[in-house]
Amino acid sequence: MAAGARRGGLFVVSMPDIRIILVRPQHPGNIGACARAMKNMGLKNLVLVAPQHFPAEEAVARAAGADDILAAAAIVADVRAAVADCVFVAATSARTRTIALPRLDARGAAATLCTQARSGPVGLLFGAERTGLTNEEVDYAHALVQIPVDPGFASLNLAAAVQILCYEIRCTIQEPVPIPEPDHRPAPQEAFNRFLGHLEQVITDIGFLNERHPRKLMRRLTRLFRRAHPDDNELQILRGILNAVQHPYPPRPGPSDPDNT
Repeated sequence: MAAGARRGGLFVVSMPDIRIILVRPQHPGNIGACARAMKNMGLKNLVLVAPQHFPAEEAVARAAGADDILAAAAIVADVRAAVADCVFVAATSARTRTIALPRLDARGAAATLCTQARSGPVGLLFGAERTGLTNEEVDYAHALVQIPVDPGFASLNLAAAVQILCYEIRCTIQEPVPIPEPDHRPAPQEAFNRFLGHLEQVITDIGFLNERHPRKLMRRLTRLFRRAHPDDNELQILRGILNAVQHPYPPRPGPSDPDNT
């Protein structure tokens, strides 16, 4: 269960449950400015995926007193590692994408993240300054976040985007989140990714996966299962089915078989 407190029929989310993840940040000054934006709004959990230049004096200078956020930042090799224990991930994007994911604005993303944080850690992905997130990185997300800006000048500085989302998160946190009806706790992303690897292996073995375009089908299947938010038990059932496909047992007699009468 995520850290937080109940007030009557409401759940107040504590800030550490919400993880700001900068993917391949290019400029150390932007990392520092993002840390400052986070600290302004009370967020503390910063993750850096393959930063080009970090640690760096410029990052500390631009943090302007938020060097404790930088010092505590986790550095990981890829998005998979960054979201391994997350139960929900949202990816920011300035581009129009054809990816079939729910679209959220900044306020909607904040509300969704705070609600999902009652089940465990949640992550908010920000892409590299010039290129943003790749489609493969977006594949780890449950939803896309787009900040409505003037289409004539749609590019936001990385730290500005982080500031907007952190502000909306803080506004949401100030108002306790209504608790939805109790449901299951979604499985962590690492368990989900192991299931996807198992699924890909099985459909490859049985010749179902198109060898010329393997990622196209897997991307669709990933989004299909991600929308379902399976919990650990459901993933175990699915993997049990995959195991049965890999190691089939002799067929059992059905109810109408002569041997059963």
